[in-house]
Order: sequence, then structure tokens, then C-alpha cells
Amino acid sequence: MGADHGANAVTADADCGALADDQGAQDVTPLCDILRERIAADGPITVADYMADCLMHPEHGYYTHQEVFGRQGDFVTAPEISQMFGEMIGLALGSAWKAQGSSKNAIVVELGPGKGTLMRDLRRIAPAISGFDQLPVHMLESAPKLRDIQAEAIPGVIHHRDISTLPQVPLFLIANEFFDALPIRQFCRTTAAWEEILIGARGGALNFGRAAPQLFDFLTHRLDDTQPGDIVECCPALTPIIVEISERISVHGGAALIVDYGDWRSQGDTLQAIGDHKMVNPLTAPGMTDLTAHTDFEAIFNSAAPAIASRLTTQGVFLERLGITQRAQALAQKLTGTALDTHIAAHRRLTHPDEMGNLFKVMGLAATTQELPPGLEV
Repeated sequence: MGADHGANAVTADADCGALADDQGAQDVTPLCDILRERIAADGPITVADYMADCLMHPEHGYYTHQEVFGRQGDFVTAPEISQMFGEMIGLALGSAWKAQGSSKNAIVVELGPGKGTLMRDLRRIAPAISGFDQLPVHMLESAPKLRDIQAEAIPGVIHHRDISTLPQVPLFLIANEFFDALPIRQFCRTTAAWEEILIGARGGALNFGRAAPQLFDFLTHRLDDTQPGDIVECCPALTPIIVEISERISVHGGAALIVDYGDWRSQGDTLQAIGDHKMVNPLTAPGMTDLTAHTDFEAIFNSAAPAIASRLTTQGVFLERLGITQRAQALAQKLTGTALDTHIAAHRRLTHPDEMGNLFKVMGLAATTQELPPGLEV
């Protein structure tokens, strides 16, 4: 979920050697010992398995025990930068709800809600759209510690561990920096096949390596736009989640906004780790740093049927279309000194092309083009 750190991803060299040989400094953590024992018993693990354990191990996972969000955590997400972000999301989803007939049995859903800051800001602006503030809030969250924090921020929130348990009703959904934290697999192309990048143990330390070349049906189309030595990434969980959301929207109505850093198509090694607001080696201190990878928006677009997906839009353009500058100016009238300077800097960070404005992208889902949230194009 880490914000504002996708631009510095390290790309492997032409023959994947940087991945295969990079070991780097490593802190011994309880999870590191568990992973080494597992590898010794069962062999190297995929990057996806490594990410899943590092982030969600029930005892030693990053999201199960760390103070991860905000100034005191390891990274700052858009909702933590300014209340304006959540307010703009609220106006977009609320407008879509109103355009679809203001269904009273609809729900507001957030995937990966962090500390609940975005939803708190969304609820603040919700009364501007009559009735939208009365809709129940559902959150997809599996970490008990974060559930407790979210329940304090949003009284009455209903939690789910899996999207399949959401009610069969119209849903108006936001997924902000959710897909970037889903585990990925990585593959390095050979002449006509793929070597999966694995994580093993050597000399007591975790290290990257590669499996023997083989063909993968789901990567056949990537032979057309890659060369030997190129790396591509695949997120196994992405398609089932998007299909579930799309089918529900197609049948019951609603809309979804997906905001994340990434681009149209996976290309290169984007796995990265953030600790104390700095990039670190992904194999350093397993369970103690945030692991993320760029979101593949082409995969989201291709999985959207039977719903339709909008064009990919930069976050800066999306927020400006929704009126964030006008909102910023209104809030600025009550501020002076350091508070005003911070407010101006927050607006710039969210929207400017050199900051989060271009790095983060937005895609919307709806049953028809007319039902997409405002701020998007088809």
C-alpha cells in the first residue's frame, strides 16, 4: 500500500542477474527463520508466497503487527496527506449512486481500508449528497489490529475477510492502494520460455534465484512485447477479485473506483520494500517492511466483463475534474501560517505530475458507461 514510492523501482539487468544474485543485507527476524526452515524442507518459494507471508503471517506479518500508516509508520497514503482525497472519492461515488437512482439498499465498500481515514473523510462529505451518508459501510480487512482501528474510525462498520461475503446489493466501492499489496509472481523471459523467479536460502540468508525455463499459457501473449531478459509480473488474486466486483455491479448496480500506482501493462521488476519511509532490499527484515508491486491496470481492464471499465486516468487529472482545487481554495480561507503551507503542499502532492499526480492512476467500473463515476472517460 505504500504511497509515492513506485517511481524508484529497480529493474533487473538484461539477463535477470540482478535478481538472481542480489542478496543484500538481511536482518534476522522471527519470520526470516520460519521462511528459511520452510525453504530447507520444501525448496524455494515463489515471490507471491514470500509476499503473502511477509504481509499477512498471523504472528509475524507486516500488517498484523506493525504501526504501518501515517507519519509514525513506514509510509503515507493519499488519505493521510489530506482530507480532500477522501472527500473527492466520496463525491464521485455519491454522484454515481445518485445517478443510478439513489438505491436505499446500496452499500459503501472499501478494500484495504488502512486506518479508516479515507472512509472517515468520505463520510464527512457524504451529507452533501442527500441520503448517501445513510448507507452502511463495509470493509474488506483480514488483519485484526487494523479492524480494531477501523472500527474506532467508522462506528458500525461491517468487516469481511473475503469479497464473496458482501451482500448481494448495489455496491459503491473504493480500492485505494489495495491491489499493489496483493502477492505477485515474477517471470524472466528466455528465448521462448519463462524462468520463474524464486526465493531460496544460501549461506544462511535469503536470496533470489530462478526456476528452470518452462512455458506458461497465461504468459504466451507476452512473448509478443518482450525480449529475452525482460521481467513480467502476474498477480494471481487480481482477476478473481475484479470478476467478483464486476459481476455484482452488472447484476445489482453500483460502481467501483480503483486508485493505485502502476500503469497499463506489467513490465520490469517492480517489487519493492519500504521501511521507515525509505526503500530497502525486499529480502531485508521479512515481516518488518511493506512489500508492494505496481498494479497492472490492463489486467483489471481485461477482467472487467460483464461490467465495463473506464479509460485509465492519472490521479491528478481525476481529482482536478472532481474539483479538488476549488475545495482546496475553500479550505485555505480558514488557514494561515504553517497550516496553510502544509495544505498547499498537500494539494500539490496529490495532483502535481511530478509527485503523485501522474504516478497514481484511476480506473472505474460500472454496468454501463453512463453509470461510471464522474471524473473518468471511456
